[in-house]
Amino acid sequence: MIYADNAATTKISDAAMNTMISVLSENYGNPSSLYRFGQRAKEILEKARTDVAAVINAEPREITFTSGGSEADNQAIISAAELGKKSGKKHIISSAFEHHAVLHTLKKLEKDGFEVTLLDVHQNGLILPEQVENAIREDTCLVTIMYANNEIGTIQPISEIGAVCRKHNVIFHTDAVQAVGHLPIDVKAQNIDMLSASAHKFHGPKGVGFLYVRKGIRLTNLIEGGAQERGKRAGTENVPGIAAMATALEEAVQKMNEISADLTAKRDKLISGLKEIPHSALNGDEKQRLPGNVNFCFEGIEGEALLLLLDQKGILASSGSACTSGALDPSHVLLAIGRVHDVAHGSLRLSIGEDITDEDVDEIIRSVKEVVEYLRGFSPIWRDLISGKKEFIL
Repeated sequence: MIYADNAATTKISDAAMNTMISVLSENYGNPSSLYRFGQRAKEILEKARTDVAAVINAEPREITFTSGGSEADNQAIISAAELGKKSGKKHIISSAFEHHAVLHTLKKLEKDGFEVTLLDVHQNGLILPEQVENAIREDTCLVTIMYANNEIGTIQPISEIGAVCRKHNVIFHTDAVQAVGHLPIDVKAQNIDMLSASAHKFHGPKGVGFLYVRKGIRLTNLIEGGAQERGKRAGTENVPGIAAMATALEEAVQKMNEISADLTAKRDKLISGLKEIPHSALNGDEKQRLPGNVNFCFEGIEGEALLLLLDQKGILASSGSACTSGALDPSHVLLAIGRVHDVAHGSLRLSIGEDITDEDVDEIIRSVKEVVEYLRGFSPIWRDLISGKKEFIL
């Protein structure tokens, strides 16, 4: 089996697993309890907060633990909107290819009277700082732009966008779920006011994440009922998961440069090999993308059939976000960068991890070529294309 869907989830690391088991079995006290056993759990919780904060150059009190990236996105956006509403500012800027945790939250705010501007995405999958600056108005209360796209892997110019927002005194939030643990992040240097992360994207457990909020920005509660997380997120903290997340994040950062160089080389080899398939196209900028991300469209085939046949060959991949895997519509991300419906339906996302070998890369290239050729062999769309009844797009 070749696992190439790390953007959907990663395997929990041995170190993170060991941390989690240790806390589950030996330090299972409630961190809100006053006796020593509970306070030991609280010490573990606060150490994790300190460790996570250090990785992104934040202060421990600026970290709120959540159930994952979606909750963090929701709380960040709703909090900024509430702050804006109090000062009469009800305009939000985002992009057309954000994760649905962002887009659906923005749609909800539109029903509450907010105006949302979704910036167009360039064909290479990038948002330019000048686009953000040109869209900012006197009533803009928030800019939310993802750090790295979860489907096509493009890395946005976050520092420059953050500088624009700071210049105009607008809160800047970034969904960094795909970036944390894979790219160096410094929230102070990059002018980031809020940042969302999820542990299972960097070899931590599922169901835990964190939200960074620059001190001075007041959070709006999504969950009421207790004083946990400084009163901003009720519910007994998932101490085993949080401790495991901190371990996984520290481990990922320590190995980041080595892993990034290795994955970039293998990513580029994958791109070169898949480019040899006629009427195919890489989605997103070839270089300004996550080290392990490769996303292609193949004209004349259906992505779902491609995935199923690759699965039979032992290659596990996806066509886009795991959060919308049951949807029949083509990826909104691919449509946002200008792919037409017919082409967007034939997409493949490969997100490789550090355990992949050069032999695995060769096998992926060989298998994708075989499956694409096989599917095109009985595709009526492909017959129309090669006969000239339809024009090729790619």
